[in-house]
Parts: sequence; C-alpha cells; structure tokens
Amino acid sequence: MLHSASPVHDFDAATPRRRERALEDLQGGLARWRLAWALARGDITHRYRGSVLGPFWLTLSTAVMLAALGILYAKLFRMDVAAYLPWLTVSLIVWSTISQIVTDATTSLTSAEGVIRQMPLPYSVHALRVVFRNAVIAAHNLPLIAVVFAIFGVAPGWWALAAIPGFVLIAVAAFAASIFLGMICARFRDIPPIVGSVMQIAFFVSPIIWKPEMVGHWEPWLPINPVFAIMETVRGPIMGTGAGFIVWALAIGWTAALMAGAWVFFVRFRGRIAFWV
Repeated sequence: MLHSASPVHDFDAATPRRRERALEDLQGGLARWRLAWALARGDITHRYRGSVLGPFWLTLSTAVMLAALGILYAKLFRMDVAAYLPWLTVSLIVWSTISQIVTDATTSLTSAEGVIRQMPLPYSVHALRVVFRNAVIAAHNLPLIAVVFAIFGVAPGWWALAAIPGFVLIAVAAFAASIFLGMICARFRDIPPIVGSVMQIAFFVSPIIWKPEMVGHWEPWLPINPVFAIMETVRGPIMGTGAGFIVWALAIGWTAALMAGAWVFFVRFRGRIAFWV
C-alpha cells in the first residue's frame, strides 16, 4: 500500500518563526556584501551615465555652495572667514551625507521593487546597498575638507583619526534607518515627503550653519538633538575639539534606539515587504 508523503510547509502560521527568519535575512544580507557593493556601484554609474565629471559634479556643487555660504554667513555672523569656513565645510559635508542617507533610506525597498518581486534575495541586501552607495558619494566630498584646511592652514593632527568610530556609527545608523524607514515608507507612501520636511527643519535647528556656542546657555542641551550628537562624533575630532562623553553616549543611545526599532519592525513585518513594495 502506497502512503503519500507528508507535505512540506515553508511557513506555518502557528509557528511563524519571525525572529529566526529575520536573523537569517540579516546574516544572508551581510554575507552578500559583495552583491550590495556591486549594486551600489551600478546605481552611481547609472545616475551619472553620460556625464563628463560623473560623481564629481557633487564635489563641484558642494565646493561652490561652501564658498558662497562661507563668505555670506561669516559676514552675517561677524566671524573671520578663516575660522568659519573650515568649520562650515566639515559641517555641511557630514550633514549632506546624513541627509542623503535618510532620503535614500525612505526608498531603499520601493526602489528595488523589481528585484524583490523576481529574486529571493535577503531584504537587508538593499539596506546595505544604501550604505555603500552613500559611502562612495561621501568619499567624493571628503577631499574638500583637506583642500579647505590646507588653504586656511588648519592642521587637525592625529586627533582626526578619532572620527573613524563616528563614521562607523553613521554607517550602522544608516543600515538600521534603511530597514526601518524602507519598510514604513513601503507601507505608507505619504511618509517620504514628511521625512523630507523633517530633515529641512533639522537642518535649521541643528548647529550646521551656526555654531553651538551661539545659543548660549542652551548649548549643553544640544546633544538631545540626534542630528547634532551623531554629527559631532565626526565633526569634533576633525576640528580638533573632540566629542565629549555626553555626545558619544547620546549618539550611541540614539543609534541603539533606531536599531531596536528597526529590529522589532523587521521581525514583525518582514513577511509583508513583498506585498508592500
């Protein structure tokens, strides 16, 4: 007598194993970092196809904006250009990196709709793709800091190497934001414009164009602003002032909170991403 083989179920609603599947996705995505790197390079190549300067257009536009804003706001704030422009250069380059990461994070999954619907890749590959893409773009702007420092005779010294942990912290936060915002914006398509508006507000309320000491007795409260805390872990060491314990503690705290939110959301709703994009 023949007995039919018991069916194999890929998913059991009674025991969904969401946490295990989410962990497997993260492990699989990180293991495929070469694929994420190739996709990131492809994004940049496609974006600047046919361009003479390619990604260096970003460097040129950033240099023009620095020259214009540096001279204007140094005059408005009655500050010496030689003291203000190096600080503004570091601030704007770090800010533009963070801002672009947040913007790309909102479309990290929806922009990969074709891949998600056709290939069984870990979703975390697309988050890692955002990190690599923005790392390459930031690398095109970082030499501007050396140029401006050389022009105005600023020598940060070996202390600038302390900015490396800050860059690592930004990369970790970028990965978590790409998962968290990518999922939320895939489900609710009204979120990306709201995020854009919030980032515009963050630009003006954070010490990017203006210096922290300009707010007087409010300066000790600035690390409560997550943009300031994360920026200062990079800007402080490069400018030679360093980042204090409170800044680092809050920067790590904000990043940990973002990672926790991304993990909870990823575990709970990972199975619905393909239906949302």
